[in-house]
Amino acid sequence: MNNSEFNLQPDFLEDDITKLVPLQESDFDALYKVASDPLIWEQHPMKDRYKIEVFRTFFDAAINSKSSFLILDKKTNEIVGNTRYYDYNPEKSSIAIGFTFIGRKFWGGLYNKSNKKLLIDYAFKHVDSVLFHIDTDNIRSQKAVGKLGAVNIGEVNVIGNVPLNLPHFEYELKAENYQL
Repeated sequence: MNNSEFNLQPDFLEDDITKLVPLQESDFDALYKVASDPLIWEQHPMKDRYKIEVFRTFFDAAINSKSSFLILDKKTNEIVGNTRYYDYNPEKSSIAIGFTFIGRKFWGGLYNKSNKKLLIDYAFKHVDSVLFHIDTDNIRSQKAVGKLGAVNIGEVNVIGNVPLNLPHFEYELKAENYQL
């Protein structure tokens, strides 16, 4: 781990599959086109996020976080989805990754794994642990972070200062357990 300044929104992170670039206000229409698919939100606590007014709130929070990324297909520049860092805690040397969604066209491939790897690898240059907060009913995401080596460390009802409408599990990934 490097104790240098942790820029929560570097200009880009990329590999052969995806490229993460800072989310911009001008990305709203194109990102909403991906997010407007109700099946994306089927296992999510906010099942109506496909509605433009609900998505707008999500998008504005992402912009205001100054730690959100547009996920792009590296070869085509097509929008895959969105993800971000949050709850950076320098004292505990931790950061959370979440608020991620990926268009169904990109499910089952290497895109989620690629963007998580980019975010995790970058985070581990600055912190000792990466956290994931997952709805207790979202089995798909629980299995996915488990494959990374993350361990369920308990249940939370608040993320940052924001109360959750449903309980979430908190998973912690330590660098020594990282399997990606």
